[in-house]
Amino acid sequence: MTLTSVELAVGCNEASDLLPVLSPEVLAAHGARRAFWTVLDEGTVEQCLALLLERPDGTWTAHHAAFDAGMETGRTEDGEALARSGEWIYVLGSHFGSKGGPLRPKRAFFARFREADAGRPGAASLQIVRNQFRLHRLVNDALAAADITPLPPGNTVQARFIVETINRGTAREKSWAARLAPGDLPLNVEAAAFTPSGTLLLGLRFPVTEKGEPVLVEVAGVEGMFDSDPRTWPEVVGAYALTGVTPPGTLVGFRALTAVGGGAYEAVVGSIDALGKGSVLLDDHPEGGDVTSRHIRFGLPTPDGSRRIPAELVADLDPFHNVEGLAVDGDQRVYVTDEDHRVAVWLG
Repeated sequence: MTLTSVELAVGCNEASDLLPVLSPEVLAAHGARRAFWTVLDEGTVEQCLALLLERPDGTWTAHHAAFDAGMETGRTEDGEALARSGEWIYVLGSHFGSKGGPLRPKRAFFARFREADAGRPGAASLQIVRNQFRLHRLVNDALAAADITPLPPGNTVQARFIVETINRGTAREKSWAARLAPGDLPLNVEAAAFTPSGTLLLGLRFPVTEKGEPVLVEVAGVEGMFDSDPRTWPEVVGAYALTGVTPPGTLVGFRALTAVGGGAYEAVVGSIDALGKGSVLLDDHPEGGDVTSRHIRFGLPTPDGSRRIPAELVADLDPFHNVEGLAVDGDQRVYVTDEDHRVAVWLG
């Protein structure tokens, strides 16, 4: 695949995920013929939503969008994934931690906004729910009961991400400490897409299966976190492993995910963490590091109801190790890569 690149700057920041803009109000407000949402990696979620805009003359620019998070201002970090449900754009935190642990409760959040609101003057309202490791507990319990077998975390990962998080929460008398348990898997949510039935697929960068396969988790009732009082919390209704996309001797996790209609999805899979940045995951599982990005497609549900989903290769994105976002716009694939202090958009 031949790719052409566009280099953009959004406050010396790097981008995660891509989601096409569908709102005419947003396109008109910026004089764009098309645009994509992205989420940046440094700062709180209300500071980190941006638009990548293509002008009618074919030139590109980036715009830092303005949002008001109300009482939740300043209480999140590490937004990673974007997904659309009707008029709403959802933003998910990684639910992970720094490269050396521990898990960080500020990263365990869901946020949403009405897309058309971002095309009006002033800051758009951003609703945020910090789930205080409720999703961590739900996903861990679901994976323990599933008919796929996750790769057990190494001893260092277990100590730095799980035990240390429990100890910190207990020492600070945090109620969320009871939602973690020794032996848990740390979650790294990297990608998301809604299904036709309204459930949400979470693409995990970690954990992977014992065979090194990417793991998908299906969650129902996400909107209830925002609409109910008292809040109701989602439930995990499925856990899946993608087959046929892991090179021999490697571990492969999700990097991006997009719905393309009719229960079909395209995704980018690749390394479970970045090389050369002090990753505890890679200290314990080095076979998950030197893995190039691959663009794949698959369908869900499978015809036989299996939890093991066959996937096919669309494009090998070698030499890229750092593809963070994927959008399908007609016949064109658009990617964004994680670059130092800039945003790189690739058109294929």
